[in-house]
Amino acid sequence: MKRILGVVGSPRKNGNTHILVSRILEGAEQEGARVEGIFLNDLHIMECDGCHACWKTGKCSKDDDMIPVYPKIMESDVIILGTPVYWYGPTALMKGFIDRLVYFNCPENRPKIRGKSAVLVVPFEEENPEAAELLLVMFEKSLSYLEMRLAAQILVPGVTLRGEILNKKSVLDKAYEMGRCLASPGIS
Repeated sequence: MKRILGVVGSPRKNGNTHILVSRILEGAEQEGARVEGIFLNDLHIMECDGCHACWKTGKCSKDDDMIPVYPKIMESDVIILGTPVYWYGPTALMKGFIDRLVYFNCPENRPKIRGKSAVLVVPFEEENPEAAELLLVMFEKSLSYLEMRLAAQILVPGVTLRGEILNKKSVLDKAYEMGRCLASPGIS
């Protein structure tokens, strides 16, 4: 049974990002996957200060809500990363989360994330898909550096208001089907 972790980096509950990540998790759960969603705005995750304690000891020096998230990441086969575009990059919530993945950068911890699949979910206000280019490059490079595989992405331009994504049935259907595919054996 596959384990799929959804990470919502939007500060808005029931916003477009939250709805899309939830839809993927629903599809995966329908196919028998064990799913869990994390809403970053509910957590207290401190910034990485580059101390590299995790490299020396295998443990992060911060005592915050990211510590119990690390095992969830390690146990997952697929990690869904959802963030709207804020100033051509991810939200501060998602950026802080990504920064804390430095934990997996040391030789001791790298095998705990290597080979995992990631899915990007990126709704954004602007109509032009180029508005998400810098964000996509950041994720592609970060995931590649961690030796993770970008399995899929959903980019949705032109959504601004909370829940506006509910008017885009084809996108919601695509997210649900993506979840079903991610949960299928042999597909990651």
